Amino acid sequence: MNGADMLCDVLLVNDIDVCFANPGTSEMHFVAALDRKPQMRCVLGLAEGVVTGAADGYARMADKPAATLLHTGPGLANGLANLHNARRARTPMVNVVGDHATYHLKHDAPLTSDIEGLARPMSHWVGRIESAAGVRTRTEEAYREAQMRRGVSTLILPADAAWGEVQPETLGPVTLPQPPAISADLLSAAGAALRSGRRAVIILAGRALRAGALETAGRIAAATGAALFSQTSDRTARGAGRVAARPVPYNVDQAVQALREFEVAICLGGHAPVGFFAYPGKPGAMLPADCEVIQLAEHEHDLAGALEALAAEIGVRGDAPFVAGRFNQREIAAPNGVLDADSISVAVARALPEDAILIDEAITSGGRLTALSPGLVPHDHVPLTGGAIGEGIPLAVGAAIACPQRKVVAMQADGSGMYTVQGLWTQARENLDVVTVILSNRAYAILQGEMRNVGVNNFGRNARRMLDLDSPDLDWCLIARGMGVEAARADTIEQFIDLFGTALTRKGPFLIEARI
Repeated sequence: MNGADMLCDVLLVNDIDVCFANPGTSEMHFVAALDRKPQMRCVLGLAEGVVTGAADGYARMADKPAATLLHTGPGLANGLANLHNARRARTPMVNVVGDHATYHLKHDAPLTSDIEGLARPMSHWVGRIESAAGVRTRTEEAYREAQMRRGVSTLILPADAAWGEVQPETLGPVTLPQPPAISADLLSAAGAALRSGRRAVIILAGRALRAGALETAGRIAAATGAALFSQTSDRTARGAGRVAARPVPYNVDQAVQALREFEVAICLGGHAPVGFFAYPGKPGAMLPADCEVIQLAEHEHDLAGALEALAAEIGVRGDAPFVAGRFNQREIAAPNGVLDADSISVAVARALPEDAILIDEAITSGGRLTALSPGLVPHDHVPLTGGAIGEGIPLAVGAAIACPQRKVVAMQADGSGMYTVQGLWTQARENLDVVTVILSNRAYAILQGEMRNVGVNNFGRNARRMLDLDSPDLDWCLIARGMGVEAARADTIEQFIDLFGTALTRKGPFLIEARI
């Protein structure tokens, strides 16, 4: 038995049974160990951004970590953008990053790098295994930290620690401590604020946006008159019968306007909302300057339990009424006219199947889906969390592996889709039940909007060359077929409706290029 075998066994005994991988030479002993563990599902990504993004999507839907396998510092660096998104989503994940044998590092071979330095900005915990004898302890620590911090653990595995011999041991799952208790003083302050008559808002993030937690928040809001808002989070339960929390708008002016009236804000799972970027003459904080902020619970807390404690603090019973979305999906009229973001979002809303997983990297082309979502069938919304584009296709890979019985619908902007287009190959190889809708406007439209936000309305040749995706146009159908995914193009809304309806009736990956 070697260190790599021990690492696999520690992962498996802690119910980490999926490994998204793009290995290299330093990881071959770990690959061999994985080959001896048929209970571990190994999923190859052709780029490290696919690997890390898929692990993110998997954990968001499976509610448990996956492992990744990355090749030394450069391999880790290639996956950092989607590790940033996972960090912002507070996704538990165990990255295994191979490194040179410890005694080889002194030679400064071509792939030698500062792996710890690369990992720290995108990880909640970073650790290096010093020898084969330390594999078990270090791997258990990585798992524990990923679960307790709700975040990314990066575990560095030198080659000699992987091939070094170890004695077999009787393993058991790591015992995780209970989540920390919320502050009694903050709970009392939040209860007093809700009873005070001041205009209050409850701002939810993370696991406070699951169905049960939303119901409790809805009961508190119905009893007190407090408004409910949400921030971009790993996963949100949406649809009829569920409580809808209004998303804090991305646009600074809209966000300030939406939150302008509140005198006290109670935050659970995230902090007070801030602007995505700074703009000249505009505030960075979205709440009014004189609004009191009570940070009741962080991601590490039991957020559903924190909401139940808040309800009990103000005397709201578990069977108290709440306002839920009314089912009106069948009342949505079929769109007609031009094929654009709004008509596509209406078409998707009308046909969205129950219990679907809606992956959202539509960026500027999201259309009306968010506004329509409270009246649709129950579904989960899985968005881009950290703003590092290129995660939609990998998120769909991970979500489909975590929930093979559920339909995954991925709304994907064309520019961001090209960052990790290799994920389509993984969808085909694993025969994943994903419908990818490419909103093909042949531009980085979000950047065009940001140029206008800073006062530039007339784009010259250089700006257009950096913001347009033409000359040549991307042919998404050819790209998808080259990756093994069946694809078709829609140039009218009628064509899109037919293609989307057909795609929902079949299993396996399918891509629709909607040229808007």
